[in-house]
Formats: sequence, C-alpha cells, structure tokens
Amino acid sequence: MNTHHKKTSSEGFTLIELLIVITIIAILASLVLAVAGSVQNKGARSRTEAEIAAMGAALENYKADNGDYPNNSVANNSAALVTTLMPSSGKVYFEFKTKSLDTNNNFLDPFGSSYNYRYPGLTNQSGTNNYDLWSTAGGTSTNTNTWIKNW
Repeated sequence: MNTHHKKTSSEGFTLIELLIVITIIAILASLVLAVAGSVQNKGARSRTEAEIAAMGAALENYKADNGDYPNNSVANNSAALVTTLMPSSGKVYFEFKTKSLDTNNNFLDPFGSSYNYRYPGLTNQSGTNNYDLWSTAGGTSTNTNTWIKNW
C-alpha cells in the first residue's frame, strides 16, 4: 500500500495572531511611556527642591556676609538674584549653570520656568525665612498647590 500523507504545515502567522501581538506590544509600550513620564516629572521636582534648598543656603551665606538678604521687592525676578549670588567679581554664593539661564539672565527650573524670588517676602508665606523663593513647577502662576516653594 502506498499511502501518501499530505503535509499540512502552516508557515508564518495568521493575520489574527499578528494583530494580537501588535496589540500586546502597544499596551506594554503605553504603560512604559506613562511610567517614564511620571519618573521624569518626579526627577524634575526633586531637582527643583534641591536647587531651592541650595539657593536658600546661598541666601543665608549672603545674609551672614552682608547683614541682610538681597533686596528685591519685585516678585518673579530671578535675574537680580542671579546677579547678586553670582556676581562677575567678588564672592560667588551660588554657581548657576549657564545652560540654566535664559537670555534675560533668569535662572530656569527643570520645567523651563524661571525661579521666583521676593524680599521682603509675604508675611503669611515666608515664616522665619523673611524671603519667598519658589518655582511654579511648570504649572500656572495661579495654582499654588503645584508650586515648589521654601515656605
């Protein structure tokens, strides 16, 4: 008896199998991207908090040497703070990275907004610091809940 078995091998994938794999990959990629964005935001907030703390220490050193904090009654003006803490000559209290300064010499936070400094600070905010130092953390200037601040 001569029996011939016909081989029925399926080579490749069906369209349904390919669509399922592509869908699973898309779901996994969206999860990874969501987590990566969250991690970047947390990193930027941590860096901002550290920079505000470092600028606060620089302001304390400035006060120890000069008897008072740099006077700046105009809020939202970090350029004056940059000039005071990192003068072209004399004692440097804080080293601002050149890439963190905009064209107006404002010190930018990791979110791309300038830091804000006010002295004398508002009584309800400053507490014992007597000055206000804050970042809007990429948010709006009115939503103070998302700000990173020294008070």
